[in-house]
Amino acid sequence: MRIVIAEDDALLREGLTLLLRNEGLDVLAATDNPDDFLVAVAEHEPDIAVVDVRMPPTFTDEGLKAAVEARRRHPKLAVLVLSAWVEQSYAHELLAGTNGGVGYLLKERVGKVADFLDSLHRVASGGTALDPEVVSQLLVRRRADDALSVLSPREREVLGLMAQGLSNAAIGERLVVSAGAVHKHVGNVFLKLGLNTEDGAGDRRVQAVLAYLDH
Repeated sequence: MRIVIAEDDALLREGLTLLLRNEGLDVLAATDNPDDFLVAVAEHEPDIAVVDVRMPPTFTDEGLKAAVEARRRHPKLAVLVLSAWVEQSYAHELLAGTNGGVGYLLKERVGKVADFLDSLHRVASGGTALDPEVVSQLLVRRRADDALSVLSPREREVLGLMAQGLSNAAIGERLVVSAGAVHKHVGNVFLKLGLNTEDGAGDRRVQAVLAYLDH
């Protein structure tokens, strides 16, 4: 896996670089500002970029904007964004209008190395990875009359776990239900959200997550 990192905090930037290289992954460049990040992406054409939301000069959303711009210029680029806290608008802007290959994690998740690497590989493979805390806050902010109101409480719960990137098997373990029950719930989510049955299960899974985030 070929990776470009954009992180202004020197300790975290070097730590990420060392972690990923120790895992046998190819870190092509580690930049500390959005401009150099975009140059590095154009030069190295990585498989995935790991990007901090808040970067110089104003430390608001420069990293996010650079990630969105990198995706616009290089549509096949997967992007995993890191943030110090949950900011719903950032998660929405990142995923809106995409077909997967995106993730939004809290920086504290990097310390849980196995989870972080799992998310990295999932996003690089075209999936999605939303931090559990992001999913939790999105659920709290839902209105009763939103577009997902057609889903049952259990189906919404399953969709929330899908948004975290969990497989059907992992969802079954989390909810302590059978694989058949999870398969049925996922199928109902696809059906009720009107997702194209001609698409592969992976594609519909991503579309369902995006529908979840978009309302």
